[in-house]
Amino acid sequence: MDFLSDFLTLFLGKLQSPTLGFLIGGMVVAAVNSRLQIPDAIYKFIVFMLLIKVGLSGGIAIRNANLVDMLLPALFAVVMGILIVFIGRYTLAKLPNVKTVDAIATAGLFGAVSGSTLAAGLTVLETEGIKYEAWAAALYPFMDIPALVTAIVLASIYTKKQRDKYLSKEEYLSKQTVTAGGYPRGQGITAGGYPSEQRVPGGEPVKIWPIIQESLQGSALSALLLGIALGLLTQPESVFESFYEPLFRGLLSILMLVMGMEATARLGELRKVGQWYALYALVAPLLHGFIAFGLGMIAHYTTGFSFGGVVILAVIAASSSDISGPPTLRAGIPSANPSAYIGSSTAVGTPVALALGIPLFIGLAQALMNNS
Repeated sequence: MDFLSDFLTLFLGKLQSPTLGFLIGGMVVAAVNSRLQIPDAIYKFIVFMLLIKVGLSGGIAIRNANLVDMLLPALFAVVMGILIVFIGRYTLAKLPNVKTVDAIATAGLFGAVSGSTLAAGLTVLETEGIKYEAWAAALYPFMDIPALVTAIVLASIYTKKQRDKYLSKEEYLSKQTVTAGGYPRGQGITAGGYPSEQRVPGGEPVKIWPIIQESLQGSALSALLLGIALGLLTQPESVFESFYEPLFRGLLSILMLVMGMEATARLGELRKVGQWYALYALVAPLLHGFIAFGLGMIAHYTTGFSFGGVVILAVIAASSSDISGPPTLRAGIPSANPSAYIGSSTAVGTPVALALGIPLFIGLAQALMNNS
C-alpha cells in the first residue's frame, strides 16, 4: 500500500508540471478557435535546438562512458522498435474496418521515436532531480530505425502476397474458355470485381538501405546525431553550458504549446478513420512504455542501468514519431492512409505519451527508488 500511495502522489504531482501545463494550454487555445499561431519555421527551429542540445549532452557522456554499459539498453531499444510494429500488425490490423497496410503504418509510426517527447521527458527528469546516463538519449536511433524498417518490410510483404493472390486468380480465369461472368477468356472479372486485363506487375524485393537512409536523413534524427557527433569528437562544453542549457526549458515550453494546438487540430482527421484507431492510440503508448520499462528494469538489475535511463527507454517507446516518421512512411508505404497513422499519433498518441506516459513512468521509477 505504501508503494501504491507513493506512486499515486508522485503521478498526480507530475500532472501539475509546467511542461504539461503548456501542452494542455495549447489544446485549450485551439479548442476555443483562437487565432494564435506559431510559424512552422519557428517550430522546426525549436525542435532542432532541443535535439542538438540532447545530442551534445549525449555525445559528451559517451566520450567518457563505458560503451559496454550501453549494449543491453541499446539491444532492448532495437527489440522494442521491432516488437511494437508486430504488436500493431496482430492487434490493430485485426479490428473491424481497419486496413492492414494502414495498421502497419500506424504501428510503424508508434514504434518510431518522437524527438520532442524525448526532450520533454529529459526535462522533467532534470526538474525532478532524477539522474540518468546522458548517453541514454542516444537510444533514439536504435528504436526509431528498426521500427520504420520493420513496418515498411511487413507492408511490402503483405501487399506482395495480396498481389500474388490476385494474379493467381487471374491466371486461373485466363485458362477458362468463358469466365463465370460470361466474358471471353482473359477478360473476366476477378473475385475483387476488377477486370482481369488490368494486370499488376510483379513485386520487387524490398531494399533495406534506402529506408535506413531516409530515416537517417530525417531532420529530427539528423539533429540528434549531429549533436552526438559534435559532443563526441569536439569539446563543446563551453557553448553547451552558456547557450544550449539555459534555453532548453523555455524552448520546450513553446514546443509543448505548439504540440497541444496541433493535437486538437488533428482530432478532425482522426474522426475520419474511426474509433478503433483512437482506442489503439490511447492504449498503445502506455502498453509499449510498460514493456520497455520492464526491459529497462532487467538492464537495471543486470548492468546497473539507472532508474532515469529506464524512464527514458519507456518514454521513447511510448512516443510516436512526429517529424521524421511520417515522410518516411509516406514514401515507404504509399498505399497507407496518412490520416490514419498521423491522426492517431498527433491527436491521441502524443498527448497520451506526454500527459500520462511521462508522469506515469517517472512516478513509477520514483516509487521504486523510494522502496528499494
